[in-house]
Amino acid sequence: MTSAREAANREAFRRLTASEPVLEDVRPAIEAVPGFTRDTILTSGPTMPWSAYAGGQRAGILGGAQFEGLARDAQEAERKLAAGEIRLRGCQELGCVGSLAGIYTASMPVFVVRNTAFRNLAYCNIYEGTNRRRLNYGVYDDGVRDRLRYINDTLAPVLGEAVRTTGGIPLKPLMSRALHMGDDLHSRNTAASLLFAREIFEPLLALGARNYERAQKAVRAITEDHYFFLRLSMAAAKSIADAAAHVDASSVVSAMAFNCRGFAIRLSGLGDQWFEGPHASVDAVLFEGHTKDEITWMGGESILTETVGLGGFAQAAAFPLQKYQGGSPEAMVERNLSLYRITVGEHPDFQIPFLRYRGTPTGIDAFKVVETGIAPVMNIGVAGRDGGQIGAGVVKAPLECFSAALAAYSARYGG
Repeated sequence: MTSAREAANREAFRRLTASEPVLEDVRPAIEAVPGFTRDTILTSGPTMPWSAYAGGQRAGILGGAQFEGLARDAQEAERKLAAGEIRLRGCQELGCVGSLAGIYTASMPVFVVRNTAFRNLAYCNIYEGTNRRRLNYGVYDDGVRDRLRYINDTLAPVLGEAVRTTGGIPLKPLMSRALHMGDDLHSRNTAASLLFAREIFEPLLALGARNYERAQKAVRAITEDHYFFLRLSMAAAKSIADAAAHVDASSVVSAMAFNCRGFAIRLSGLGDQWFEGPHASVDAVLFEGHTKDEITWMGGESILTETVGLGGFAQAAAFPLQKYQGGSPEAMVERNLSLYRITVGEHPDFQIPFLRYRGTPTGIDAFKVVETGIAPVMNIGVAGRDGGQIGAGVVKAPLECFSAALAAYSARYGG
């Protein structure tokens, strides 16, 4: 490794590990996200022309247009998107992070997370609930619409008011502790969701003194499912990853994303340029009644958790995942240990108890990925071709995008 690249990668690693994500607010995207307009729809992955979107991601975008009132039906939405009357952008262009199809519209509330160490902001919209048919899984029907309206009109205003009374909720301590309680902060957020509920209960109780029913509904939404914290984990990861972006000469991965066409990465030293490859390989456990031929790709940026040393990079902290996405404790440990070979260092705050509190492997170095042939491993939910979630599994990033990134890196920096 050249001395310049080594120094740059150390700086990127410092930013990844020194970051301090804090939940500051919950507000509609149009109010919270700079650059968001009434006619904007965000979706996961590198921005593409409307004609390039397919399958569940395309269906999710059409659903978002109808939900926001930008079109009366899917046919009108198709026409307006093709004409450019509805603006379509990648989530990460605006500091957002998308779950699966990653659909954002103007009225959708977002978690506002500030990285107080580096003063940058990141955003993630709110989990749709326990139903497997969700907009981010490419489904739009009356049930999806009603759940989204409930989030907009009932849940988010209460959460936002409660969060603002706290002056901000630091997320990193919750995430660090959750790793010690069996979470990976991607496919398993059971402990983190409960830890967050404890933080928000007191302000919700204070609100309940004025309006018990509103507070009760908010508590139910936070506690009815173990995935509520995932969107907070994603926003925190985006704020951390963005702090490590734009470090001149760094070969550390600063973003990863899926869309319906494939997988893509960014390198810190190459700014906002995406380097694309084919779809990742997947090893999944499917829900009863589903088969492997149904698996489809419709996007996803929750893998920013892996980008900052969580998710698949903390598998050995989350043995309960074997029941959900398959594998064994031995396989999870073996995968986790291999990832130390492609990273800059070990996270001082995100630690794995089974590995004697060794820090998670953090700071994916594209050079090490190509040299070793070890691909980043990610924990994900699996979408079906007819919409909805049909399972969960482990995926490996394609090496082609890393090779493409290194070609561009060499053209810019030499060597």
